[in-house]
Amino acid sequence: MAFVGSGPVVEEIDAQFWRVVEPLVYQGDSQEFVIPAGFRTDFASVPRALVWLIPRYGAYTRAAILHDYLRTANVVSIADADGIFRRCLQELGVSVPRRWMMWAGVRLASGLRGATVGALATWVLIAVPSVVFLVIPVIVVQVFLVLFWLVELAFWGAARLFTRTAAPPPEPQMKTA
Repeated sequence: MAFVGSGPVVEEIDAQFWRVVEPLVYQGDSQEFVIPAGFRTDFASVPRALVWLIPRYGAYTRAAILHDYLRTANVVSIADADGIFRRCLQELGVSVPRRWMMWAGVRLASGLRGATVGALATWVLIAVPSVVFLVIPVIVVQVFLVLFWLVELAFWGAARLFTRTAAPPPEPQMKTA
């Protein structure tokens, strides 16, 4: 129950997506999962307002890539993919609160599909305190993100007004002989 090798080798595709360059292998209890070279990932899909708490990549990057692969390839059920993700987070040493909040987030994103009554109760026990804990910081971060966007917009507008554009090149002259 661990990743085989030192870690993923990835290359950036664009501002949001990355490509796995070498196969990434995870050895589970009874199955081995191989994320093939060329697989596209966005690492952890974290809402912008929570990136201050859980960045898109970190100690859990391999778990996020595996989760993306399991969800895309449909090799296990959605609930199992989410459970493997949580187990990988533990194996990678992600702290208990962060691990459980990340698991609650991916379960919510999956619409809690395949959840048993016990899993649903566990999700509620994790999600409710997480929301209570995060609501004020998220509101503050969102307010400042909007303010920062307005400042950027103002500077962009000022730059458009006060930046001199280069004079157009002169029109070609026709020679008369």
